[in-house]
Amino acid sequence: MAFVHGKGTAVSVGGDDLSAFSNSVTFGRTADTHDVTTFGKNSKVYAPGLKDGTASIEGIYDNTAMTGPGSVLRPLIGAAAVELIYQPEGIGTGKPTATVQVLVTTYKETAAVADMVMFSCELQLSDDIADTAGV
Repeated sequence: MAFVHGKGTAVSVGGDDLSAFSNSVTFGRTADTHDVTTFGKNSKVYAPGLKDGTASIEGIYDNTAMTGPGSVLRPLIGAAAVELIYQPEGIGTGKPTATVQVLVTTYKETAAVADMVMFSCELQLSDDIADTAGV
């Protein structure tokens, strides 16, 4: 087992690489469970259900036309699903990659008087995740 530093993480949304603007990515996977307990059991029994998940990206706002996070993410709110590519170990041959369609559900900009303008977005995973394991 080797520990991996987060500094190499890569993330893109809708074909636009947001890595240079991002400083935090959360990629969460969940699954439904269904109670199938019957009479006579002393403990609950569950069956697996549908998979689900969400992701979030946070970082430093950049007003670069066409490639900055605002320019990329604002038009995607409420639009059709786009591709999210998440690479926790960075870009390169043999490194793990998760690819999934997402809906952009939230985009926020936060401005504080003594700090940089920050951005964040929330993404709803839609359909199966294609995982490419590191080799």
